[in-house]
Amino acid sequence: MAKPDIHPKWYPEAKVYCNGEVVMTVGSTKPELHVDVWSGNHPYYTGTQKIIDTEGRVERFMRKYGMGDAGAKKGEKGTKKK
Repeated sequence: MAKPDIHPKWYPEAKVYCNGEVVMTVGSTKPELHVDVWSGNHPYYTGTQKIIDTEGRVERFMRKYGMGDAGAKKGEKGTKKK
């Protein structure tokens, strides 16, 4: 036997706010959602993402696996340490 009234109220037009502005509407169990990051200001989606590499890990990885031109000399292959 099904229990009545066990599901929360559904808001099909819930407003999503970022920095005080409505950025989209979605379906939710809350009438308003307040977010800090959304696809319109996230660095990955806006193309402003930067790789912070303070210890040369990215370059070392690129050299090791021969990807691109990450500072490796022409004809040089990555070396494996045993």
